[in-house]
Amino acid sequence: MRKVYIKGDILCSLILLVLLFLLLYAHQSMTPVWGTLHIQHGSTSLRTLLSGAPKGLETKPFPSKSPDIPPYKPEVQIKPKAQRPSKVKSQKAKSKFLQPSMTASLLPTHASFDFYDYLRKKDQRDFKLLIDQPTKCSGPEGAPYMLIAIKSVATDFDKRQVVRHTWGREGVFQKDVNVKRVFLLGVPQNQTALPLWDKLLGYESHTFHDILLWDFEDTFFNLTLKEIHFLQWINVSCPKAKFIFKGDADVYVNIDNILEMLEGQEIDKDLFVGDIIVRARPIRRRNSKYFIPEFIYGQGIYPSYAGGGGFVMSGHTALKLHLACKEVELFPIDDVFLGMCLLRIDLQPTRHEGFRTFGIVRPSAAPHLQVFDPCFYRELMVVHSLTVPQIWLMWNLLQDHNLQCHSSQDPMVFPFQWRDKMTAKNKAKEKLRNNDYGLKVFVEH
Repeated sequence: MRKVYIKGDILCSLILLVLLFLLLYAHQSMTPVWGTLHIQHGSTSLRTLLSGAPKGLETKPFPSKSPDIPPYKPEVQIKPKAQRPSKVKSQKAKSKFLQPSMTASLLPTHASFDFYDYLRKKDQRDFKLLIDQPTKCSGPEGAPYMLIAIKSVATDFDKRQVVRHTWGREGVFQKDVNVKRVFLLGVPQNQTALPLWDKLLGYESHTFHDILLWDFEDTFFNLTLKEIHFLQWINVSCPKAKFIFKGDADVYVNIDNILEMLEGQEIDKDLFVGDIIVRARPIRRRNSKYFIPEFIYGQGIYPSYAGGGGFVMSGHTALKLHLACKEVELFPIDDVFLGMCLLRIDLQPTRHEGFRTFGIVRPSAAPHLQVFDPCFYRELMVVHSLTVPQIWLMWNLLQDHNLQCHSSQDPMVFPFQWRDKMTAKNKAKEKLRNNDYGLKVFVEH
Protein backbone atom coordinates (compact mmCIF):
# COMPACT_ATOMS: atom_id res chain seq x y z
CA MET A 1 0.00 0.00 0.00
CA ARG A 2 1.23 3.46 -0.88
CA LYS A 3 1.74 5.83 2.05
CA VAL A 4 0.27 9.37 1.80
CA TYR A 5 2.26 12.17 3.36
CA ILE A 6 0.46 15.42 4.31
CA LYS A 7 2.45 18.60 4.44
CA GLY A 8 2.42 20.68 7.62
CA ASP A 9 0.61 23.72 6.12
CA ILE A 10 -2.23 21.52 4.83
CA LEU A 11 -2.55 19.86 8.24
CA CYS A 12 -2.80 23.25 9.97
CA SER A 13 -5.48 24.37 7.51
CA LEU A 14 -7.56 21.27 8.26
CA ILE A 15 -7.28 21.85 12.01
CA LEU A 16 -8.36 25.50 11.62
CA LEU A 17 -11.37 24.44 9.54
CA VAL A 18 -12.46 22.00 12.23
CA LEU A 19 -12.14 24.68 14.93
CA LEU A 20 -14.13 27.12 12.78
CA PHE A 21 -16.98 24.62 12.40
CA LEU A 22 -17.00 24.06 16.18
CA LEU A 23 -17.21 27.82 16.85
CA LEU A 24 -20.09 28.22 14.40
CA TYR A 25 -21.96 25.38 16.02
CA ALA A 26 -21.47 26.87 19.51
CA HIS A 27 -22.59 30.31 18.34
CA GLN A 28 -25.83 28.93 16.88
CA SER A 29 -26.66 27.10 20.09
CA MET A 30 -26.18 30.28 22.23
CA THR A 31 -28.02 32.70 19.90
CA PRO A 32 -31.38 32.70 21.86
CA VAL A 33 -29.69 33.65 25.13
CA TRP A 34 -27.54 36.46 23.73
CA GLY A 35 -30.41 37.71 21.57
CA THR A 36 -32.69 38.03 24.61
CA LEU A 37 -30.11 39.91 26.62
CA HIS A 38 -29.44 42.28 23.74
CA ILE A 39 -33.11 43.06 23.23
CA GLN A 40 -33.72 43.75 26.90
CA HIS A 41 -30.77 46.11 27.15
CA GLY A 42 -31.72 47.82 23.91
CA SER A 43 -35.31 48.38 25.02
CA THR A 44 -34.16 50.03 28.22
CA SER A 45 -31.83 52.40 26.39
CA LEU A 46 -34.48 53.18 23.77
CA ARG A 47 -37.08 53.93 26.45
CA THR A 48 -34.63 56.30 28.15
CA LEU A 49 -33.87 58.11 24.89
CA LEU A 50 -37.53 58.45 23.93
CA SER A 51 -38.38 59.96 27.33
CA GLY A 52 -35.91 62.76 26.70
CA ALA A 53 -34.06 62.10 29.95
CA PRO A 54 -30.34 61.44 30.19
CA LYS A 55 -29.09 57.96 30.94
CA GLY A 56 -29.60 57.12 34.59
CA LEU A 57 -32.62 59.41 35.09
CA GLU A 58 -35.86 57.44 35.16
CA THR A 59 -39.13 59.15 34.44
CA LYS A 60 -41.35 59.11 37.52
CA PRO A 61 -45.12 59.47 37.21
CA PHE A 62 -46.59 62.70 38.47
CA PRO A 63 -47.96 62.26 41.99
CA SER A 64 -51.59 61.32 41.88
CA LYS A 65 -53.93 63.42 43.93
CA SER A 66 -55.40 61.82 46.97
CA PRO A 67 -59.10 62.18 47.81
CA ASP A 68 -60.28 65.13 49.83
CA ILE A 69 -59.81 64.78 53.56
CA PRO A 70 -62.40 66.41 55.82
CA PRO A 71 -60.78 68.52 58.52
CA TYR A 72 -61.96 66.48 61.46
CA LYS A 73 -63.42 63.16 60.22
CA PRO A 74 -61.30 61.90 57.33
CA GLU A 75 -62.46 58.80 55.55
CA VAL A 76 -60.27 55.72 55.59
CA GLN A 77 -59.22 54.56 52.16
CA ILE A 78 -59.11 50.78 51.89
CA LYS A 79 -56.99 49.66 48.97
CA PRO A 80 -57.67 46.28 47.34
CA LYS A 81 -55.15 43.66 48.33
CA ALA A 82 -52.75 42.65 45.63
CA GLN A 83 -52.73 39.03 44.54
CA ARG A 84 -50.21 37.01 46.52
CA PRO A 85 -47.47 35.62 44.28
CA SER A 86 -46.82 31.91 44.18
CA LYS A 87 -44.36 30.35 46.58
CA VAL A 88 -41.95 29.54 43.76
CA LYS A 89 -41.82 33.14 42.58
CA SER A 90 -41.52 34.53 46.10
CA GLN A 91 -38.67 32.13 46.90
CA LYS A 92 -36.88 33.11 43.71
CA ALA A 93 -37.32 36.79 44.49
CA LYS A 94 -36.11 36.25 48.03
CA SER A 95 -33.03 34.34 46.92
CA LYS A 96 -32.33 37.05 44.34
CA PHE A 97 -32.67 39.74 46.98
CA LEU A 98 -30.28 37.95 49.33
CA GLN A 99 -27.55 37.62 46.71
CA PRO A 100 -24.81 40.22 47.22
CA SER A 101 -24.53 42.78 44.47
CA MET A 102 -21.08 43.84 43.37
CA THR A 103 -22.44 47.07 41.84
CA ALA A 104 -24.38 48.23 44.90
CA SER A 105 -21.46 50.28 46.17
CA LEU A 106 -21.15 52.02 42.80
CA LEU A 107 -24.70 53.39 42.81
CA PRO A 108 -25.27 57.04 43.82
CA THR A 109 -26.26 57.70 47.41
CA HIS A 110 -29.53 59.38 46.34
CA ALA A 111 -32.09 58.28 43.79
CA SER A 112 -31.96 60.09 40.46
CA PHE A 113 -34.47 62.85 39.97
CA ASP A 114 -36.16 63.42 36.62
CA PHE A 115 -35.43 67.10 36.03
CA TYR A 116 -36.94 66.97 32.54
CA ASP A 117 -40.25 65.86 34.01
CA TYR A 118 -39.88 68.61 36.63
CA LEU A 119 -39.53 71.22 33.85
CA ARG A 120 -42.60 69.89 32.08
CA LYS A 121 -44.73 70.19 35.23
CA LYS A 122 -43.18 73.18 37.01
CA ASP A 123 -46.14 75.41 36.11
CA GLN A 124 -48.49 73.22 38.19
CA ARG A 125 -48.27 75.26 41.38
CA ASP A 126 -51.85 75.47 42.66
CA PHE A 127 -52.85 72.54 44.89
CA LYS A 128 -55.88 72.11 47.08
CA LEU A 129 -55.69 72.72 50.83
CA LEU A 130 -56.99 69.50 52.40
CA ILE A 131 -56.74 70.48 56.08
CA ASP A 132 -56.98 74.14 57.01
CA GLN A 133 -56.90 76.24 60.19
CA PRO A 134 -59.02 79.23 59.15
CA THR A 135 -59.40 80.60 62.71
CA LYS A 136 -55.73 80.27 63.70
CA CYS A 137 -55.10 84.01 63.43
CA SER A 138 -58.56 85.29 64.32
CA GLY A 139 -59.15 83.90 67.81
CA PRO A 140 -59.88 85.85 70.99
CA GLU A 141 -56.21 86.90 71.21
CA GLY A 142 -56.33 88.38 67.73
CA ALA A 143 -53.56 88.17 65.17
CA PRO A 144 -50.39 86.57 66.57
CA TYR A 145 -47.35 88.65 67.36
CA MET A 146 -45.28 85.71 66.11
CA LEU A 147 -46.44 82.74 64.07
CA ILE A 148 -44.30 79.59 64.25
CA ALA A 149 -44.43 77.53 61.03
CA ILE A 150 -42.65 74.15 61.01
CA LYS A 151 -42.05 71.97 57.96
CA SER A 152 -42.98 68.37 58.73
CA VAL A 153 -44.03 65.07 57.15
CA ALA A 154 -46.87 62.77 58.16
CA THR A 155 -44.65 60.08 59.70
CA ASP A 156 -42.90 62.54 62.07
CA PHE A 157 -45.58 62.57 64.73
CA ASP A 158 -42.97 62.30 67.50
CA LYS A 159 -41.14 65.38 66.23
CA ARG A 160 -44.35 67.40 66.13
CA GLN A 161 -45.19 66.31 69.67
CA VAL A 162 -41.85 67.36 71.13
CA VAL A 163 -42.14 70.75 69.41
CA ARG A 164 -45.65 71.21 70.83
CA HIS A 165 -44.47 70.51 74.36
CA THR A 166 -41.18 72.44 74.29
CA TRP A 167 -40.12 75.47 72.27
CA GLY A 168 -43.16 75.50 69.96
CA ARG A 169 -45.81 76.03 72.65
CA GLU A 170 -48.69 78.36 71.91
CA GLY A 171 -49.78 81.03 74.36
CA VAL A 172 -49.09 84.48 75.69
CA PHE A 173 -45.44 85.12 76.54
CA GLN A 174 -43.53 88.01 78.07
CA LYS A 175 -45.03 91.48 77.63
CA ASP A 176 -48.35 90.05 76.37
CA VAL A 177 -46.76 88.57 73.26
CA ASN A 178 -49.13 86.14 71.51
CA VAL A 179 -47.49 83.13 69.81
CA LYS A 180 -49.28 80.67 67.48
CA ARG A 181 -48.09 77.51 65.70
CA VAL A 182 -48.77 75.56 62.49
CA PHE A 183 -47.19 72.51 60.84
CA LEU A 184 -46.82 72.40 57.05
CA LEU A 185 -47.37 69.01 55.36
CA GLY A 186 -48.06 67.36 52.02
CA VAL A 187 -49.44 63.95 51.04
CA PRO A 188 -46.99 61.16 52.01
CA GLN A 189 -44.93 59.79 49.14
CA ASN A 190 -44.96 56.26 50.59
CA GLN A 191 -48.45 55.83 51.99
CA THR A 192 -47.84 52.18 52.87
CA ALA A 193 -45.35 53.27 55.56
CA LEU A 194 -48.23 54.89 57.44
CA PRO A 195 -51.47 53.29 56.17
CA LEU A 196 -53.81 55.47 58.28
CA TRP A 197 -51.94 58.70 57.72
CA ASP A 198 -55.14 60.55 56.81
CA LYS A 199 -56.79 59.58 60.11
CA LEU A 200 -53.67 60.54 62.05
CA LEU A 201 -53.55 64.03 60.55
CA GLY A 202 -57.32 64.42 60.89
CA TYR A 203 -57.23 63.60 64.61
CA GLU A 204 -54.16 65.77 65.10
CA SER A 205 -55.95 68.68 63.51
CA HIS A 206 -59.01 68.08 65.66
CA THR A 207 -56.90 67.91 68.84
CA PHE A 208 -54.22 70.54 68.32
CA HIS A 209 -55.64 72.77 65.54
CA ASP A 210 -52.20 73.25 63.99
CA ILE A 211 -52.08 71.07 60.83
CA LEU A 212 -51.96 72.52 57.31
CA LEU A 213 -52.08 69.80 54.63
CA TRP A 214 -51.88 70.35 50.87
CA ASP A 215 -52.62 67.93 48.05
CA PHE A 216 -49.10 67.56 46.64
CA GLU A 217 -46.58 64.80 47.24
CA ASP A 218 -44.34 65.52 50.23
CA THR A 219 -40.87 65.11 48.72
CA PHE A 220 -37.61 67.03 49.03
CA PHE A 221 -37.94 68.79 45.70
CA ASN A 222 -41.58 69.68 46.46
CA LEU A 223 -40.59 71.77 49.48
CA THR A 224 -40.75 74.75 47.13
CA LEU A 225 -44.47 74.03 46.72
CA LYS A 226 -44.77 74.01 50.49
CA GLU A 227 -43.08 77.42 50.58
CA ILE A 228 -45.37 79.14 48.09
CA HIS A 229 -48.54 77.57 49.51
CA PHE A 230 -47.62 78.68 53.02
CA LEU A 231 -47.08 82.25 51.78
CA GLN A 232 -50.47 82.03 50.06
CA TRP A 233 -52.04 80.86 53.33
CA ILE A 234 -50.44 83.79 55.16
CA ASN A 235 -51.87 86.18 52.58
CA VAL A 236 -55.39 84.76 52.95
CA SER A 237 -55.70 83.53 56.55
CA CYS A 238 -53.05 85.35 58.57
CA PRO A 239 -52.19 88.67 56.88
CA LYS A 240 -51.90 90.58 60.19
CA ALA A 241 -49.23 88.37 61.78
CA LYS A 242 -46.46 90.70 62.87
CA PHE A 243 -43.53 88.26 62.67
CA ILE A 244 -43.05 84.71 61.41
CA PHE A 245 -40.52 82.06 62.38
CA LYS A 246 -40.26 79.29 59.80
CA GLY A 247 -38.05 76.25 60.29
CA ASP A 248 -37.66 72.50 60.52
CA ALA A 249 -38.92 70.12 63.18
CA ASP A 250 -35.44 68.87 64.09
CA VAL A 251 -34.19 72.18 65.47
CA TYR A 252 -33.98 73.66 68.94
CA VAL A 253 -35.32 77.21 69.05
CA ASN A 254 -34.94 79.70 71.88
CA ILE A 255 -38.14 81.69 71.44
CA ASP A 256 -37.29 84.08 74.26
CA ASN A 257 -34.11 85.19 72.48
CA ILE A 258 -36.00 85.69 69.22
CA LEU A 259 -38.64 87.79 70.97
CA GLU A 260 -35.86 89.84 72.54
CA MET A 261 -34.37 90.44 69.11
CA LEU A 262 -37.74 91.58 67.75
CA GLU A 263 -38.24 94.22 70.45
CA GLY A 264 -38.33 97.64 68.86
CA GLN A 265 -38.68 96.30 65.31
CA GLU A 266 -41.26 98.13 63.19
CA ILE A 267 -43.94 95.78 61.94
CA ASP A 268 -44.43 97.66 58.67
CA LYS A 269 -40.77 97.33 57.65
CA ASP A 270 -38.88 94.56 55.87
CA LEU A 271 -37.08 92.05 58.06
CA PHE A 272 -35.45 88.75 57.13
CA VAL A 273 -32.90 87.29 59.59
CA GLY A 274 -31.20 83.92 59.71
CA ASP A 275 -28.07 81.97 58.89
CA ILE A 276 -27.44 83.53 55.50
CA ILE A 277 -25.41 81.67 52.89
CA VAL A 278 -23.75 83.96 50.34
CA ARG A 279 -22.09 83.17 47.01
CA ALA A 280 -22.97 79.48 47.19
CA ARG A 281 -22.35 77.53 44.00
CA PRO A 282 -24.71 74.97 42.48
CA ILE A 283 -23.65 71.39 43.18
CA ARG A 284 -23.00 69.46 39.98
CA ARG A 285 -22.25 66.06 41.54
CA ARG A 286 -25.00 63.62 40.59
CA ASN A 287 -24.73 61.67 43.83
CA SER A 288 -25.51 64.78 45.92
CA LYS A 289 -28.90 65.44 47.44
CA TYR A 290 -28.62 69.03 46.17
CA PHE A 291 -27.51 68.18 42.63
CA ILE A 292 -28.71 70.73 40.07
CA PRO A 293 -27.81 70.29 36.36
CA GLU A 294 -26.79 73.27 34.26
CA PHE A 295 -29.95 73.20 32.14
CA ILE A 296 -31.95 73.86 35.33
CA TYR A 297 -29.67 76.63 36.65
CA GLY A 298 -26.85 77.81 34.41
CA GLN A 299 -25.46 80.62 36.52
CA GLY A 300 -22.31 80.24 38.59
CA ILE A 301 -23.64 81.27 42.03
CA TYR A 302 -26.92 81.35 43.90
CA PRO A 303 -28.41 84.53 45.34
CA SER A 304 -28.04 85.00 49.09
CA TYR A 305 -30.47 82.74 50.96
CA ALA A 306 -31.18 81.57 54.50
CA GLY A 307 -30.43 78.08 55.75
CA GLY A 308 -33.73 76.21 55.96
CA GLY A 309 -33.25 75.16 59.57
CA GLY A 310 -34.91 78.37 60.69
CA PHE A 311 -35.26 82.08 59.96
CA VAL A 312 -37.37 85.04 61.05
CA MET A 313 -39.22 87.48 58.81
CA SER A 314 -41.78 90.19 59.33
CA GLY A 315 -45.35 89.73 58.18
CA HIS A 316 -44.82 92.73 55.93
CA THR A 317 -41.99 90.91 54.18
CA ALA A 318 -44.00 87.66 53.94
CA LEU A 319 -46.78 89.43 52.03
CA LYS A 320 -44.24 90.92 49.62
CA LEU A 321 -42.61 87.54 49.13
CA HIS A 322 -45.99 86.02 48.34
CA LEU A 323 -46.37 88.38 45.40
CA ALA A 324 -42.75 88.05 44.30
CA CYS A 325 -42.81 84.24 44.30
CA LYS A 326 -45.63 84.32 41.77
CA GLU A 327 -43.23 86.01 39.34
CA VAL A 328 -40.29 83.66 39.95
CA GLU A 329 -40.06 80.26 38.26
CA LEU A 330 -40.13 77.32 40.62
CA PHE A 331 -36.74 75.97 41.65
CA PRO A 332 -36.25 72.50 43.17
CA ILE A 333 -34.39 73.70 46.30
CA ASP A 334 -36.76 75.75 48.47
CA ASP A 335 -34.09 77.72 50.36
CA VAL A 336 -32.52 78.94 47.12
CA PHE A 337 -35.95 79.64 45.63
CA LEU A 338 -36.79 81.92 48.56
CA GLY A 339 -33.45 83.66 48.00
CA MET A 340 -34.53 84.30 44.42
CA CYS A 341 -37.77 85.83 45.71
CA LEU A 342 -35.78 88.03 48.11
CA LEU A 343 -33.69 89.18 45.16
CA ARG A 344 -36.90 89.93 43.28
CA ILE A 345 -38.04 92.38 45.96
CA ASP A 346 -34.48 93.71 46.31
CA LEU A 347 -34.16 92.71 49.95
CA GLN A 348 -30.78 91.65 51.31
CA PRO A 349 -31.28 89.13 54.15
CA THR A 350 -29.47 89.77 57.43
CA ARG A 351 -27.12 87.23 58.93
CA HIS A 352 -27.22 86.67 62.70
CA GLU A 353 -24.74 84.43 64.51
CA GLY A 354 -27.45 83.15 66.83
CA PHE A 355 -28.85 81.02 63.98
CA ARG A 356 -26.86 77.79 63.72
CA THR A 357 -28.52 75.87 60.90
CA PHE A 358 -25.40 73.70 60.52
CA GLY A 359 -25.35 72.80 64.20
CA ILE A 360 -22.60 73.46 66.72
CA VAL A 361 -19.30 72.16 65.45
CA ARG A 362 -16.65 70.86 67.82
CA PRO A 363 -13.40 72.78 67.14
CA SER A 364 -10.35 70.82 66.08
CA ALA A 365 -8.31 72.49 68.83
CA ALA A 366 -10.62 71.03 71.50
CA PRO A 367 -11.74 67.60 70.23
CA HIS A 368 -13.01 66.52 73.67
CA LEU A 369 -15.16 69.60 74.24
CA GLN A 370 -18.81 68.74 74.97
CA VAL A 371 -20.82 71.02 72.68
CA PHE A 372 -24.20 69.65 73.79
CA ASP A 373 -24.19 71.94 76.79
CA PRO A 374 -27.01 74.29 77.88
CA CYS A 375 -24.44 77.02 78.47
CA PHE A 376 -23.79 77.04 74.72
CA TYR A 377 -27.45 76.90 73.77
CA ARG A 378 -28.89 79.53 76.11
CA GLU A 379 -27.50 82.46 74.09
CA LEU A 380 -28.42 81.09 70.65
CA MET A 381 -31.67 81.19 68.73
CA VAL A 382 -31.72 78.20 66.38
CA VAL A 383 -29.60 75.04 66.45
CA HIS A 384 -30.19 72.48 63.70
CA SER A 385 -30.02 68.67 63.54
CA LEU A 386 -31.17 67.52 66.97
CA THR A 387 -33.01 64.32 67.76
CA VAL A 388 -36.31 64.21 69.64
CA PRO A 389 -34.69 63.24 72.98
CA GLN A 390 -32.05 65.95 72.55
CA ILE A 391 -34.68 68.65 71.97
CA TRP A 392 -36.66 67.53 75.01
CA LEU A 393 -33.54 67.29 77.18
CA MET A 394 -32.12 70.68 76.16
CA TRP A 395 -35.48 72.34 76.79
CA ASN A 396 -35.64 70.97 80.33
CA LEU A 397 -31.99 71.79 81.03
CA LEU A 398 -32.55 75.41 80.05
CA GLN A 399 -35.70 75.61 82.17
CA ASP A 400 -33.70 74.61 85.25
CA HIS A 401 -33.31 77.69 87.49
CA ASN A 402 -30.29 76.10 89.14
CA LEU A 403 -28.32 76.14 85.89
CA GLN A 404 -24.93 77.78 86.41
CA CYS A 405 -22.49 78.44 83.62
CA HIS A 406 -18.89 78.95 84.69
CA SER A 407 -16.32 80.81 82.69
CA SER A 408 -14.50 77.56 81.92
CA GLN A 409 -17.58 76.19 80.15
CA ASP A 410 -19.41 79.20 78.83
CA PRO A 411 -17.95 80.83 75.72
CA MET A 412 -20.09 83.93 76.37
CA VAL A 413 -19.11 84.81 79.93
CA PHE A 414 -20.15 88.44 79.62
CA PRO A 415 -23.79 89.57 79.73
CA PHE A 416 -25.59 88.66 76.51
CA GLN A 417 -26.04 91.54 74.08
CA TRP A 418 -26.89 91.66 70.40
CA ARG A 419 -24.00 92.70 68.21
CA ASP A 420 -25.54 95.94 67.04
CA LYS A 421 -25.95 97.05 70.68
CA MET A 422 -22.51 96.09 71.94
CA THR A 423 -20.13 98.74 73.11
CA ALA A 424 -16.61 99.02 71.77
CA LYS A 425 -15.28 97.73 75.09
CA ASN A 426 -17.36 94.57 74.94
CA LYS A 427 -16.42 94.03 71.30
CA ALA A 428 -12.76 94.16 72.28
CA LYS A 429 -13.38 91.65 75.08
CA GLU A 430 -15.20 89.36 72.69
CA LYS A 431 -12.35 89.52 70.20
CA LEU A 432 -9.89 88.50 72.88
CA ARG A 433 -12.22 85.74 74.02
CA ASN A 434 -12.54 84.32 70.51
CA ASN A 435 -8.76 84.15 70.22
CA ASP A 436 -8.70 81.58 73.02
CA TYR A 437 -8.49 78.25 71.21
CA GLY A 438 -10.32 76.47 74.00
CA LEU A 439 -13.38 78.73 73.91
CA LYS A 440 -13.91 79.20 70.19
CA VAL A 441 -16.77 76.75 69.81
CA PHE A 442 -18.73 78.00 66.83
CA VAL A 443 -17.65 78.12 63.23
CA GLU A 444 -18.58 80.57 60.50
CA HIS A 445 -20.42 79.14 57.50
